[in-house]
Amino acid sequence: MTLAHWLYVLGVLVVIATMVSRRNVVIPSIVFTFLLGLVVHGSLVKGVQTIFDASFTAATELFNIFLIIGLMVAMLKVLSLTGADEKMITPLRKLFVSPTISYIVLAVTTLVVALFFWPTPSVPLVGGLLAPVAIAAGLPPMMAAMAIALAGQGMALAGDVIIQGAPKITASAAGVPVELVLVRGGIFTLIAGVVALGLGYILMRPEIAKFKAQRDAGVEVAATAAAMRVGGTAAAERVDKPGVAGFLAALVPIVMLLAIVAMFQFKILGGDASALLGGAAAVILVLGSLLSKGWSAFDDIADYIADGFIFAFKIMGPIIPIAGFFFLGAGYLADVGNMLSAYISGTGVVAHFGMLIVGMITGLDGSGFSGLPLVGALAGALAPGSPVHTATLGAVGQIGAIWSGGGTLVAWCSLIAVAGMVGVPVLDLVRKNLVPVLAGLFVATLVAVLFM
Repeated sequence: MTLAHWLYVLGVLVVIATMVSRRNVVIPSIVFTFLLGLVVHGSLVKGVQTIFDASFTAATELFNIFLIIGLMVAMLKVLSLTGADEKMITPLRKLFVSPTISYIVLAVTTLVVALFFWPTPSVPLVGGLLAPVAIAAGLPPMMAAMAIALAGQGMALAGDVIIQGAPKITASAAGVPVELVLVRGGIFTLIAGVVALGLGYILMRPEIAKFKAQRDAGVEVAATAAAMRVGGTAAAERVDKPGVAGFLAALVPIVMLLAIVAMFQFKILGGDASALLGGAAAVILVLGSLLSKGWSAFDDIADYIADGFIFAFKIMGPIIPIAGFFFLGAGYLADVGNMLSAYISGTGVVAHFGMLIVGMITGLDGSGFSGLPLVGALAGALAPGSPVHTATLGAVGQIGAIWSGGGTLVAWCSLIAVAGMVGVPVLDLVRKNLVPVLAGLFVATLVAVLFM
C-alpha cells in the first residue's frame, strides 16, 4: 500500500462522511483528485491537470447516459405540444390507482424489463412512460425513483438471472459451475430487493401525505422530466392537432415495443440497447416535430434538443467531477479489497460479511461489474475444494458489488439515469437508498450464513 492508496481511502471516507452530513461532495472530490495527481506525479502542474483529465474521462464514460436522457426529454417535450403525452398515458392510469399500488407497479415493471434488457435501457422506458403516471397518482418523485432504482439497478442487475453476465464472471473467477452462483445470487438479490423495497416504502410513507399537501397547495415540488410530460408545455406553445396527437400517442408505444422485440430477437444488450432506445427517441422527435410544427420544425427542433440537454446537465452535471475521482482510483479499490481479504477467514459470519464488504468496496468505482473477478477469485481462495461454499461466498460478494456500484449506493454510476429521468437530485436518491439497501444486504447475507 502506497501513500496514494491511503490518500484515496481517506478521500473515499471524506466523501462518504460528506454525503452522510447531507452536503454535496463535489468539493472533496475535486480536492482529493488534485491531491492524488500531486502525489502520483510529484508535480503541482500535473496535479492541476489531473482534475481536468479525471473529469474528462468521467464525462466520456457517462455521456451515453446524458445523451439518452437529453433525447428522451426532448421527445417528451414534442409529445406534449399536441397533448399526445396525455393520450398515451390515459389507459395506464387504471393501474395506478394509489401511491402504494403505483410504487409496486413501478418496481415490478422495472424488475421484469431490466431482467431481460438490462437496467440502463429500461430506465427510459419505465421512467419516461410510467413514472409520470405514478407521480400523477400521488407517488412522490423520490419514491418513484427509489422503486425504479432498487428493482432495476439493484435487484435485477445483482442477480442477472436471465442474461447471466454477472454470475458468469463471478463463477469463472471462482472456478465453479455458473449454475451454483446463478441460483444463490438470484436468491440473495431477491431477498435483498424485497427487504429494500419494503423498508424503503415504510421509511418514505410519510412523504406521500406531504406530497399530496404540497400539490393541493399548488406548490411546485419537482422540475422533473415527468412534470414536463404531465403538462410542462406552456399553453401558448400547444398545437391543436387531435389527429397528430392520436397518431403520436399510438406510435410511441409501438416503436418502444418494437425496440424491445429487436433487443430480444437480436440479443441487443447493454450500451447497444441504450443506443437503440435513444435512436428511436430521436426518430420520434423528428417525426413529431414535423407533424406538429410543419416547416418551422426545422428551427424549433434545435430548441427541443437544447432543452433536453440543459435538463440532463442540470440534473447530472455535478456528478462528473465526483465520478472523475472514483474512476481515478479504480485500481486502488482493487488493491484495498485484496488487502482486506488477508484478514478474512474462509468460513462463518466473518467470511460472508467480509465478502459482502469487499464487494461493496469494489463497487465504489461506479461499475459494480469490475469487482466481480476479485470477489470470485477471493471466494475460490477462501473455500478451496468446496464448490457450494465457494459459490455462496462469490454470490454474496457479487450482490455487494452490484447493489453498491451497479448501482444504488453511488451517485456516479447508472443511477444518475434514474434520477435524471424522474428529475430528483441523485445524491438525495443515494441517501434515501442507503438504509433500505444496507438492511436488504444484511438480511440476504445472514440467510447465506444460516442456510447456505
